[in-house]
Amino acid sequence: MPREVQERAVLSLKDGISVETSSRDADDKFAVTDLVGTLKDRGVDAQEGHKDKVKVVLMRLDDKKAADLLAHANLRFDAAMHDEGYVLLTDGGTTYDIAATSAGLYYGAQTLKQLVVGGAASGSGKSTSNAVLHGVSIRDWPAMKYRGLDDDLSRGPVPTLKFQEHQVRVLSEYKVNIYSPYFENTLAYASNPLSAPPGGAMTRADVEELVRYAQQYHVTIVPEQEAFGHLHHTLMYDKYAKLAETPHGSVLAPGQPGSIQLIQQWFTEIASMFPGPFLHVGADETFELGQGQTKTAVEKEGLGKVYMDFLIQIHQALEPLHKRLLFWGDIAMKDPELVKILPKDMIAIAWVYDPEPGGYDKWLLPFTSAGLETWVAPGVNSWNRIYPDNNMALLDIQGFLRDGQRLGSTGELNTVWDDDGEGLFNLDWYGVLFGAAAGWQPGSSSIPQFQNSYGQVFHGDLTGKINQAQIDLMTAQKTVTDSGVGYSTDELFWMDPWSKEGQQASAKLLPVVSSIREQAEQAIILIQQARAAGPLREVDALDAMEMGARRMDFLGYKFEVAQEIATAYDSAYRQQSHPDSGEDIGRMLSDLSSSNGRCQDLRDGYGLTRDLYRQAWLQENRPYWLDNVMAHYELNMELWIQRGIRFQEARTQWHQTQKLPPPEELGLPPMPAQTNADQPAN
Repeated sequence: MPREVQERAVLSLKDGISVETSSRDADDKFAVTDLVGTLKDRGVDAQEGHKDKVKVVLMRLDDKKAADLLAHANLRFDAAMHDEGYVLLTDGGTTYDIAATSAGLYYGAQTLKQLVVGGAASGSGKSTSNAVLHGVSIRDWPAMKYRGLDDDLSRGPVPTLKFQEHQVRVLSEYKVNIYSPYFENTLAYASNPLSAPPGGAMTRADVEELVRYAQQYHVTIVPEQEAFGHLHHTLMYDKYAKLAETPHGSVLAPGQPGSIQLIQQWFTEIASMFPGPFLHVGADETFELGQGQTKTAVEKEGLGKVYMDFLIQIHQALEPLHKRLLFWGDIAMKDPELVKILPKDMIAIAWVYDPEPGGYDKWLLPFTSAGLETWVAPGVNSWNRIYPDNNMALLDIQGFLRDGQRLGSTGELNTVWDDDGEGLFNLDWYGVLFGAAAGWQPGSSSIPQFQNSYGQVFHGDLTGKINQAQIDLMTAQKTVTDSGVGYSTDELFWMDPWSKEGQQASAKLLPVVSSIREQAEQAIILIQQARAAGPLREVDALDAMEMGARRMDFLGYKFEVAQEIATAYDSAYRQQSHPDSGEDIGRMLSDLSSSNGRCQDLRDGYGLTRDLYRQAWLQENRPYWLDNVMAHYELNMELWIQRGIRFQEARTQWHQTQKLPPPEELGLPPMPAQTNADQPAN
């Protein structure tokens, strides 16, 4: 939401819209072309520089007409607006986008995209007579200078270059100006080529193309190469064994000269590929420090001193590259006094991914008190979950950005992590775009306002059904959390309900599983109804959203049905000696395993979600790593196929001998002992 908005006349676009610029700047001309292309894709008749249409004019502040327009409308263009701010002003049939810079003009054009409502999908053949442009008077500029996203490329999914370009383009539409790919071993180095997986790493050619592409969208690519911890996939090789704090561990040993040499080699190549002003050296979660090669040094000097000294060495080694270094603040913040010895041109990125009801000051004050610049890093809470926990994400983003702005943080780096190796970025747009809004808007961004506008702005859904579907999935996730089950939805999705852990989880989930399933199923219905109501945008993200809802529904179904199977067989086993039970037992065994049997239902559920997941993965990622996830699906399908076979064998035994094998022989969990009242009558 812009800072200052006044509504003006609504302009019909039934005869189309014309976009032009008085500027000769190439970036400004690109903004015109981009705006026209977007409107055309939405089914609006948009052209560059055409007469007799509703007009949009992009105009630099130094144009005399811009000054006249602002004066006539009694609007100021303040110094705070200079770098990225803009004015949108509707005067008659023309809307003017006025800014001091190409970035400001571009961001004004992005807001204008949101003011065009209606139209049809490109190539649909539908009438566009319902498209309108909402006339406005807007003054707007960002609260934070750096508004970024950190995207994990090192724990499974590695996006295609095409999808990264899509990410950059969409992020720029919501005024994000930094995209930071996270590397542990997935950037290919000429100097150290060993650890980059073939088919699963960005090459120099990939980087050069992405950097070129992003520049036109006013997005800077800021690479993060871990330079202290999180380096297992490099240190697992014998070539680097001497550099590891512990054998085949994850942390570089500060005392080894080769550690700094490796860092210099990496970042010299990085600096030659990425022309931006920042390098991100990571340096988070160095849990092994002091457990191996630096044990003596840590015992003598303290963990914090050894850590800070190595961070300073990294800074000194990379100083010739003339870049500002970003580092994660989780380790350094534990020694506020030692933070003061860090070079003052380093930027500390404070991170925490859960809502902090008491505020976020403690994450930032160790650095602000030492005179360091800070950025804040909330998270979209998608890792280890089959669907992001947006209940947590929205509150974390809202609170951290609010407090960061109050304490002078200049930047935001919202985060997407793939700890379980299964994360799909197309599931994450909800948290990603709220992060974009919260970084631009001053103070505490409104969650209800975002939730009420997301579906329309991102997907072009005028029914409100996508908004409600997201809320239903949040409710389903909250129900899982509130059950006290103690496992993530990802763990529950793969968990065997008949294992010891599965039985513990069942006891918590079964009382609420119907509610979980109802919410997930309602989300599926709403998504499909929204699709039927009209052409929507970002359909790959909708496909992923529906897939996530189906996984959530199947999670509940699995625990329901597994319990039904165990209860039914236990009952049959207890009643097998009853003279009138034969027909019922035969029917029950058929229900457990047959063409429509419960075991087959669970096999089929994993099969369907496997196919949907594979499709969603390949819409954004390279094939690399996918088989590791597919193996989980295949194992679970095999599990229920084998159990189905055992029940079929039990049915054959029953027909032949009128005796059933004990439940434990079929892998069934023990059931509660029955009271006398539960026993069948003689």
